[in-house]
Amino acid sequence: MSLRKQATSGMMWTFAQQFSTQGIGFIISVVLARLLLPAEFGIIGMIAIFMGIGGALVDSGLASSLIRTPDANEEDFSTVFYFNILGSILIYFILYLTAPFIANFFDQPILKNITRVYGITFIINAFSTIQLTRLTQKMDFKTQMIVSVPALIGGGIVGITLAYLGHGVWSLVWMRLIQSFLNSVQLWIVTKWKPSLIFNIAKFKYHFNFGYKLLLSGLLDTVFTNIYTVIIGKFFLPAQLGFYTRASSVVRMPVDNISGALHKVTYPLFAQIKDDNERLKKVYKQILQMISFLIAPTLIIMGVLATPLFRFLFTEKWLPAVPYFQILCISGFMYPFHFYNLNILNVKGRSDLFLKLEIIKKILLVITILLSIPFGIYGLLWGMVISSALALSINAHYSGKFIHYSGFKQIKDVLPILLIALIAGALTLTIDRIMINFKVIDIFRIIIGISVGVLSYWAMAVVFKFQSIQDIKTIIIRKYDTNN
Repeated sequence: MSLRKQATSGMMWTFAQQFSTQGIGFIISVVLARLLLPAEFGIIGMIAIFMGIGGALVDSGLASSLIRTPDANEEDFSTVFYFNILGSILIYFILYLTAPFIANFFDQPILKNITRVYGITFIINAFSTIQLTRLTQKMDFKTQMIVSVPALIGGGIVGITLAYLGHGVWSLVWMRLIQSFLNSVQLWIVTKWKPSLIFNIAKFKYHFNFGYKLLLSGLLDTVFTNIYTVIIGKFFLPAQLGFYTRASSVVRMPVDNISGALHKVTYPLFAQIKDDNERLKKVYKQILQMISFLIAPTLIIMGVLATPLFRFLFTEKWLPAVPYFQILCISGFMYPFHFYNLNILNVKGRSDLFLKLEIIKKILLVITILLSIPFGIYGLLWGMVISSALALSINAHYSGKFIHYSGFKQIKDVLPILLIALIAGALTLTIDRIMINFKVIDIFRIIIGISVGVLSYWAMAVVFKFQSIQDIKTIIIRKYDTNN
């Protein structure tokens, strides 16, 4: 199978996985949002930073090193496997001991036990990290989908049942535990890979030398990505953190569906063509435009229809999350571009530069937070947008040097897409205002608004002959020229 055909197949299956898992996950979250209170989601949001730090420490960037190593063998995989297991146990032990301090920091006694139970996912996930890495390296996303969907459904059934029976925030904890367990068990069954009794010090040093820089970068990114949940959880009410996490999760749904699917394919794909800068630039530009073509109209139209959307899906109690959501849509659009720019640095083996850039960006983020926090929660959200824009300019500048594709050229290539998306959003807003005057119910406002936005956007894209349309069609019908 040619590289391009392999990438096409990978994209199809990753899109199928992302849309199925995110779609099912979203349905589960809607049901849970109707059964639980915003404050209960806020409590879970308080420990997000600790779960993220633990997950980054367990992986240590070694999975990325394995993916970019074309001749990785049994010694490589087994060595990293045992390191992940030992690391996960150590991280869980530390988390177990610090749980009382976490509870005291947020003044939420229930967090002590929640943290200790939720943290078990570190150990569960560590048992299947290599299996997942091997599938990703092979671009076998079909198997990943077959595994992830039943695990998600099983966890969702447990979570909804517990929420219905009145177990509150614990329903979210056990939902996550069951999902991780089912996912790990299935990966062991379907991949049929088992570690050998090997731990090669030389192999470990090789992967750790690359991975530790990604680890430090990942830790910085995790801390500062979740710093807003820490600040909101510490200085505001749990309900406000619940509104923030709900708004963020809705923004991330389309972003993770689309960019997450492409991200899984692009990293191993970029790794295979990392020495051909011209080809790498061509593929990167194509993906950049495709991701913009899909995400820009989605977030803009959702932002316009946020009020009827939140009221219909989550009920009136979640309406305070609407302005949070609309602001986060702006930073959400930039989020995928960080991924792909940083992928260039990784496949080029410049994890050292990756780390340096992360440090610079986090310093800027701290300055932004200090300047914006006096303006309350909305100041923090707008500060997030500004910080994201600054970070993106830095990422694009340095990654662009490697493939001669500057940040300015990247903006120039996606600007036409953004402009027609804004026009489609304006048309959607106009129609929605008319429907408000006629007191149209929420479900029809959503259906009509989305129809107007999507059809007008697609029509303009066809008229102006956007290349992304052809790219998407090509992926769907799987007729790439195998000689390209």
